[in-house]
Amino acid sequence: MNAVFFEEHGGPEVLKYGEFKDPVPGPNDVLIAVRACALNHLDIWIRKGLPGITIPMPHILGSDVSGVVLECGKGAKRFKKGDHVIIAPCQLLGHVPEALESKDSYSKEFEILGLQSQGGYAEKIAVNERFLISISERYTFEEWASVPLVTLTAYHMLVTRAKVKPGETVLIHAAGSGVGSAAIQIAKFLGATVFTTVGDYKKVARAKKLGADETIQYKTRDFSEEVKQLTHGKGVDVIVDHIGPEIWQKNISCLARGGRLVTCGATSGPKVEIDLRFLYSKQLSILGSYMGSLAELHNVMALTEKGRVIPTVDQVFPLKESAEAQRRMEGRKNFGKIVLKV
Repeated sequence: MNAVFFEEHGGPEVLKYGEFKDPVPGPNDVLIAVRACALNHLDIWIRKGLPGITIPMPHILGSDVSGVVLECGKGAKRFKKGDHVIIAPCQLLGHVPEALESKDSYSKEFEILGLQSQGGYAEKIAVNERFLISISERYTFEEWASVPLVTLTAYHMLVTRAKVKPGETVLIHAAGSGVGSAAIQIAKFLGATVFTTVGDYKKVARAKKLGADETIQYKTRDFSEEVKQLTHGKGVDVIVDHIGPEIWQKNISCLARGGRLVTCGATSGPKVEIDLRFLYSKQLSILGSYMGSLAELHNVMALTEKGRVIPTVDQVFPLKESAEAQRRMEGRKNFGKIVLKV
């Protein structure tokens, strides 16, 4: 098969398009013909190299995959040839009772497709049938591929970790990012008032269309001061962040008393400082959030199927142009998901 892979860590230039050994499905696996694979910032971090994490080399990236079933192993009974599916990016090794599926991401056995295993920047992929979810023709393969990782991440942050309630105010950073565009829709579904930041005035209309009540252009305005004005000095109840130190202090300053900051990433760096006096005197909560569970993903897919969350696709690239697609993401030029068409 053809695939995009790398043999050493580095910039986009290390990505190679060429022949790669076909995956061999096990007895409980399903072989998928990949139709689309969406990019995530995780792809870039893996390509550059993650401290303390060893990955198989040569390596194929890609955690968000949609495709068509080609063949099923002898023990795989839930799907048949020709079925349209997405692959869950969250994967738990070994047998886990269904009652524990809601805690998948807390397990030491939790893995992410395309990190510890080979991913979807390829024509074929084999996975255990447990990690497949059927999809309808409501959306294209490219649109379905844009859903799993970021929408699951946003759902876990807002529903499971921050426990957003109707009437609360939520600040969501980077409306144009995959997590941001999904989080806006989920927060509105939960009944929240949504503020969001954008880096370009051209993104304002799209953020509003997704449901944002207020947009703040962070390059020309101080978002923390803007939030205080919009909330009459109270601050917001919840902040959804995946940026980190670049905006950390301003985040803390515009949280309401008893507010919750939930973070799932660190695109501007891994280390922050915090004044503990703000933390305890305002009784703030800082919550870490790591993707989500298979059970939550089924909820996310149901919301998407019903149209409560709409896939947001920025641009589609052919598989062989994966390096250029990653450059677009690194340049923060996208609004929504960048997708590879296979």
